Amino acid sequence: MVSFLNSLANCNNYQVDMNKNFVVYCFLGAGLLLFSQISTAQTPKFVNEFLNIGVGARSHGMGGAMVAHANDNTAAYWNTAGLSFNSAPFQVSAMHAEWFGGIVNYDYLAVGKSLDADQNAYGSISIIRLAVDQIPNTLRLYGPDGSIDYSRIENFSVGDYAGLISYARRLSNERFAIGGNVKIIHRSAGRFANAWGFGLDLGVTYRTDNWMFGLMARDVTTTYNSWTFSFTEEEKAVLQSTNNAVPESSTEIALPHFIAGLAYQTNLGEDFSLLIACDFHVTTDGKRNTLVNSNTLSMDPRIGFEAGFKDLVFLRGGVYNFQRALDDINSESEIWTVQPNFGIGLHLGNFRIDYALGNLGQVSQVEVSHLFSVSVDIHPRG
Repeated sequence: MVSFLNSLANCNNYQVDMNKNFVVYCFLGAGLLLFSQISTAQTPKFVNEFLNIGVGARSHGMGGAMVAHANDNTAAYWNTAGLSFNSAPFQVSAMHAEWFGGIVNYDYLAVGKSLDADQNAYGSISIIRLAVDQIPNTLRLYGPDGSIDYSRIENFSVGDYAGLISYARRLSNERFAIGGNVKIIHRSAGRFANAWGFGLDLGVTYRTDNWMFGLMARDVTTTYNSWTFSFTEEEKAVLQSTNNAVPESSTEIALPHFIAGLAYQTNLGEDFSLLIACDFHVTTDGKRNTLVNSNTLSMDPRIGFEAGFKDLVFLRGGVYNFQRALDDINSESEIWTVQPNFGIGLHLGNFRIDYALGNLGQVSQVEVSHLFSVSVDIHPRG
């Protein structure tokens, strides 16, 4: 998809030199969404990377260390088994974040409901959207007679969407729980390119009074995205005249991704609580720039904490994204970098609001990212 976006950008620059900065930032954001190249099934690296960002400001504040202890609607994403520990009969959750001055929008919405009287089974539906909107398309800027016609400029959106249908249940030993997602993926670039994909996630968790353990297996059967492209003959001619290839339909696959986590929670007197968590993300699509890697597997640790006061106010912090990078001072040497995140939360009865301050994986020059999420527990009358 990167090559396709570059083709559009090259054509736009070839035809008109207008509002260059805006176009550059638009395609920069679009590149973040779809930087996994559309290719054959033999190169399945960095597929559906938008699903690795994470949902919920609480999780971002803790650096994404969530697999062992998540117990609200966001557990459908982090570890589906944790949904069964949601104490709310019905819950609605939402999150919003923006990057690049509002060009890239990241949204999440979920509803969850207890499915039995004992609240041992829980189900939820989640929607995730990462998109760049209002991108100008100047492929048709020139009319058939060669004249410039600005009315022919159209706007389009580049977006990644995921829908999760989730179910979790505690076992006869209620310390154990299992869960799973049916995952539906849709990715699009206006009317030019569309893909549909389907996958399956499985999770398990075990919890004692203080210790919690979790394992989440994403794309356990591999997830296939099938891409189709649609261009008019006029648009194909423009692509070819600017030395850009016309993309062809193809398939990409996401290989299994495993996350193991553990967490410890304790009370510090009557008013204070402390939660410490650590996750280990293991990918199977080859060597990545992570703390531990090989030609087959790569592992990225995430460490976070949450300190609470009277179950009312929470302070959070976390680190992740350990990477080797070139030293700014000495470009011939490398240094280790790490991504720190911070967050706060407020719990007012059935209403929770969370905020996190971080960065989109250190993949941009944006200094910080602001994430907000809310959650509402609804209790039926009677």
